[in-house]
Amino acid sequence: MSLNKNDGPEWPTDEAGEAIPPTFLKHIHGKSMGMEITLNLLGAYGIPYVCQYPNNGLFGKLIMGTAPAGMEVFVPETMLIDAQNLLSAEICDDDEGAE
Repeated sequence: MSLNKNDGPEWPTDEAGEAIPPTFLKHIHGKSMGMEITLNLLGAYGIPYVCQYPNNGLFGKLIMGTAPAGMEVFVPETMLIDAQNLLSAEICDDDEGAE
């Protein structure tokens, strides 16, 4: 499996200096906006990621600007729970959180 490294946070390493293995986080269907929001959210919270575009989707992304088959996102296995919690969190207004 070839993964495309992002330009976000540095990928973590273990005690021996080896990169932590990537683990599957989620498959994102649809338009590039949903993909970008997910990746920017992960990056904003310091969670590194790599992406894979199945079925030659990287070629479609290059030609059409979006991957018709979607995108698979992988994160370090030590950060999987944090990434899942981040993406499943409910968004509330600042006014609601202040009460």
